[in-house]
Amino acid sequence: MFSAFSALSVRGRGAARLAAVTFVSGLLAAGAAVVAAGTASADEAAQNQRGATATIGGLKTYGDAVIHGTDRDLQVSAGLFEMSVEGGGTLQTYCVDLYNPTQKDAKYHETDWSGSSLGANKGAGKIRWILENSYPQVNDLAALAAKAGIAAGLTEQDAAAGTQVAIWRYSDGADVDAADPRAEKLADYLEKSARDSAEPAASLMLDPPAVSGHPGELLGPVTVHTNAAGATVTPPADAATSGVRIVGKDGRPVTSASNGSELYFDVPEDAAAGSADLTVQASTTVPVGRAFASESRSQTQILAGSSESTVSATASATWAKEGAVPALSAVRNCTEGGLDITAVNKGDEEFAFELMGTEYAIAAGESRTVTVPLQEDQAYDFTITGPDGFAKRFTGVLDCRTRSSETGATTQTLSEPSPATVALPTTDVNLAETGGSATTPLIAGTAIALVVIGGAALVLTGRKQNRPQD
Repeated sequence: MFSAFSALSVRGRGAARLAAVTFVSGLLAAGAAVVAAGTASADEAAQNQRGATATIGGLKTYGDAVIHGTDRDLQVSAGLFEMSVEGGGTLQTYCVDLYNPTQKDAKYHETDWSGSSLGANKGAGKIRWILENSYPQVNDLAALAAKAGIAAGLTEQDAAAGTQVAIWRYSDGADVDAADPRAEKLADYLEKSARDSAEPAASLMLDPPAVSGHPGELLGPVTVHTNAAGATVTPPADAATSGVRIVGKDGRPVTSASNGSELYFDVPEDAAAGSADLTVQASTTVPVGRAFASESRSQTQILAGSSESTVSATASATWAKEGAVPALSAVRNCTEGGLDITAVNKGDEEFAFELMGTEYAIAAGESRTVTVPLQEDQAYDFTITGPDGFAKRFTGVLDCRTRSSETGATTQTLSEPSPATVALPTTDVNLAETGGSATTPLIAGTAIALVVIGGAALVLTGRKQNRPQD
């Protein structure tokens, strides 16, 4: 149920630290996520600050669908969800994780396909084609009905249900039909007509998300990638006292940016070792087909439509006069089943760490990406510390597979230590609409109990181990 190991032992001039890596797996992780759905630490928020962040509301336009199980059929609601974007805006999404429930008021963040179940799904491109060629992107329902050969026409509910069913056939490999004949005919048309379509770019991202170097230098560049016409650049919160400025490659301060803009941290030559963040914010429509993942194991979503919405991204800089000067960032890698940690060393000494019994060394001026292997649904929370008070925390849950690909289940449950197939409930369940099923009370109760039982384990986080100064 619980496993932990210490990794990433960091060496550098003047200091050495042991970074603790605490992993919580099985129901303890999933149960905590259910109880605390929608919450996130400041560290976690900063880590995932890339594009749109939104809170799920519920199904707004939907019809019925029937999942065909081994023993019996299960009726569910199928259609469009609505999300409220932080800072303003509304998103419409479809589910790409049929057998997993939605958590009430769960917070979602925009992510690449590689950070979700779509990363290893060969049908992901066809799902995007369906989104681009059906409701609500195609809001002329008469024309959509004509293309699908539906003489009786389509309602919005039919169109939403049929589109969702077609998506589920690719996202989950589900044996599912729309209950309404018109919606079912639309689903069949979309499934058969779908062609591969490329993954859309992020609404806003900064590359790289972390840089490092020496005081007196321009640290960067950090390149802005966005579909927005323009964006606002916010300097570090303590810029007035630290003297750190955000500038262009010509050294002039910048307060706005556009796609392709290069930003730099201008650190005073006499600055003590430290770090700073910049934020870029814009208003734009999020591209159709972008994935949205939660930190609470709530159903993964895919974008079907967007109003003008607020999007933002952050980047950090670290500097020191001498020794190892690391910059760290991380992204989920669902193809490899883990977390990719990228370490860059712009210092004049080696930056080294030990990971799961293996030592890695990043020479001065070099960078390296290491994949931390994780189990599905495994919560992770670890902090990497280094010289001069450097610390970087990464938290989250690895959610890379749909429930069906994990277990072949036709409904969902949480058990210890991993999900298991259970019989279908005897009553109809609106998994998508209600965010739960007949098993939900059992899930919540068991989760709470295990959180209590696991309390002692949860406090076994690593303590920093100090060594004598060099």
